[in-house]
Amino acid sequence: MGSPSHEGTAALDKALDVLDAIGHAPQGLSQAELSARLQLPRTTLYRLLAALVARDLVRRDPLRRVYALGLRCFEYARAAYAMPDLVAAAGLELRALRDLTGETSYLCALDGMETLLLERCDGAHGQRSASALGQRKPLHCTSQGKAMLAAMPPAQRDALVRELPLTAATPNTITDRRRLQAELKLTAARGWALDDEEIVPGVRCVGAPILDDEGRLRGAISVAGPAFRLTRERLELLGPELVQAARRVGAQLQAVRAVPAPGEAEAVAGERAFCGRFPRWSARGQRLLWADTLAPAVHALGADGADRVLGDADAPIEALLPHRRGALLALAEGWLLLDGDGAARPLTGLPRRRLLAACVRDDGSLWACAAEGERWRVALLHPSGELGGGWLLGEPVCALAWDAQGALVAAAPESGTLYRLEEGGAGGGVRRLATVPRASGRLSGLALDAEGGIWTALREGWNVMRFAADGSVDRVLGLPVPSPTDLAFGGPGLDQLYVTSARDGVPLEALANAPLSGRLFRLQPGVAGLALGELDWPVD
Repeated sequence: MGSPSHEGTAALDKALDVLDAIGHAPQGLSQAELSARLQLPRTTLYRLLAALVARDLVRRDPLRRVYALGLRCFEYARAAYAMPDLVAAAGLELRALRDLTGETSYLCALDGMETLLLERCDGAHGQRSASALGQRKPLHCTSQGKAMLAAMPPAQRDALVRELPLTAATPNTITDRRRLQAELKLTAARGWALDDEEIVPGVRCVGAPILDDEGRLRGAISVAGPAFRLTRERLELLGPELVQAARRVGAQLQAVRAVPAPGEAEAVAGERAFCGRFPRWSARGQRLLWADTLAPAVHALGADGADRVLGDADAPIEALLPHRRGALLALAEGWLLLDGDGAARPLTGLPRRRLLAACVRDDGSLWACAAEGERWRVALLHPSGELGGGWLLGEPVCALAWDAQGALVAAAPESGTLYRLEEGGAGGGVRRLATVPRASGRLSGLALDAEGGIWTALREGWNVMRFAADGSVDRVLGLPVPSPTDLAFGGPGLDQLYVTSARDGVPLEALANAPLSGRLFRLQPGVAGLALGELDWPVD
């Protein structure tokens, strides 16, 4: 008769054999299959399974009558891979990637011939990638797997590739080892990997490997989302951003746990615009005015929730400015005044220069950006057309807004820079507040809130973004359209955020998946906006 210690060790070995067999069967195993595979008596197997289920190491699927790994196994695996706390180290970067793209970001580790999902930061959209924590996926058809394979020493990579089962998950899956090796060499050279609908149809993903200070492979981070939002061109721009984020994860260990941003976009009933822009809340009329710049018309959203065309124009609209007599439109060929009833009156004697951006200060003055030689001036614009003083910038700006501290915020889409222009400040009073990478989209429009936040729309980015006063990204709200164009606070309490959008210039693939393109949207941002001024130029 064996000793108690020997019997205990034998029972532990059998329990571990059961756990190992279940762990290698993604679809689970029935009790009969386990008994046949492990050559264990049914009574012994029943006791072992009961103990493992009680510890949450194994769970029973009552519908299929099979056993699968329990959540406790994932907790153990996650703790094992967090050395030194990989999940914590990646938390800040996962949030930053989510904010950068609006899509779901992931952290994975290598587990044998599979990837193991350790952490994710959910995207800002309702339709998004949402792989389950603890999920395992193949190496050869995921961006995380290919990124980690490419980062391995060549001998280790070659040995692993020879053993990989190159199962086809979609028609795009790479099943030829020579082709996979060629892609891994390309991935190693550029630093990031691509999954072009290779594991899930309609989903694209870009990933980069995480290496610690000693060059050891620790895992990979990635961003995934619907193919109609993550185009190949956008992934090419995102790749280098993933590489830099992965390097920062490998170099630091402190974490900021990502929290998904609240907010749901509601499409306002009404007509679609070719290119909606210039939403402006009229406190006098208690309504939102906005323009379709290409099929030139001004819309008014009233208190009854109905969006109606207030008036038409006969030339593209370059600016819409709240005026004490209604709305003043800057057109390609001159100026037009729309009164409260929509009656239009052409105006003469006003500046005949193209305004790239314009806003009204609370004192009723008009501030604008216009070309000046090879530079661009932002300054006070007089009715005479004089544009003097102000600030000279090396790039054009598309939007201007005054903050509560008396500084002018400017959005420059070419470099993705938000500038803070301060009157009488040192160095010309121009301060770079924040920069948005091109992969996030193009800055388009500005709206400021009462807490010092700066909101901007990201054209081609499917999002609106809020920056804190220090220039850090504070919030990202997803939209169901690729090209939001402008935004403004409105409503009696200025506590609703209105966003215009465009369908002009949107690729057909994206347009098919974004049928609301061109509509006006309303969001609940949780903060109130700053009131806009009304222009006091004489128009009589």
